[in-house]
Amino acid sequence: MTILRKYMGDFYCKRAAEKILELPKGNIFLTTGFYVAGHAETDGPLGTMTLAKALRAVGYRPIIVTDKYCRGFFELEDLDVEYAHICDGVEQYTEVLEDYDPVALISIERCGKNIEDDYANMRGISIKKNTAKADILFDLAKKRGIPTFGVGDGGNEIGMGNLKEVIVDKLALVPCKVEVDNLIIATVSNWGAYALAAYIQKIEKIQVLPTYKEIKSYLQAIVDLGSIDGVTKEQVLSVDGFPLTVEKEILDELHRAVGTGIF
Repeated sequence: MTILRKYMGDFYCKRAAEKILELPKGNIFLTTGFYVAGHAETDGPLGTMTLAKALRAVGYRPIIVTDKYCRGFFELEDLDVEYAHICDGVEQYTEVLEDYDPVALISIERCGKNIEDDYANMRGISIKKNTAKADILFDLAKKRGIPTFGVGDGGNEIGMGNLKEVIVDKLALVPCKVEVDNLIIATVSNWGAYALAAYIQKIEKIQVLPTYKEIKSYLQAIVDLGSIDGVTKEQVLSVDGFPLTVEKEILDELHRAVGTGIF
């Protein structure tokens, strides 16, 4: 992300939050759930839950679009969920778009089709047979003029298509080719979603950024349901190999930044 940051504009997260809040109140799709070794990884659901609750607090109706590997995760917070079937294609996504008529789509750590027309993890291994093609929603949204947002941290997530040429040139990875209107990058995708929530809190002057205690409790709950660390592949309280001490530091700094007005 240090390399890719050079190719992003200033205040990209703030601008994305402002654009979200300019949208008319209505349904907003959030998609997440990255398949790792038979489970959904812990990066993605935490940020999605956080942003969904923030959006709900300011008048939107968040609807989570995911697949079976995140089953039960979002019902814990009484959020609406649509489960996409792994093998189905355009028809199911066209139907769900027509049913809900969302004002925007937001992806947080969700695998998208890459430039080789595959769905692959960070090791370059295909996970196509275990990944619902939620990126089709973003292709359909583009044709319909629905604003799209993406949060990614590695290059293979929906939205990283905005930087695909840079990723190929500078990182020698096979990037996702799915583009979005507004891209947010972060070392961990959850942290990018937390930052969006922090900006919503600052702009709307309403408490929506969760405390570390709340995040830890939710992490424990989804780990109990089977979520694993995407790096270590262990069913433990960590995200992308980072211990909870780092998670606490990130949240504490975001709270401090909002509170002191330096954000």
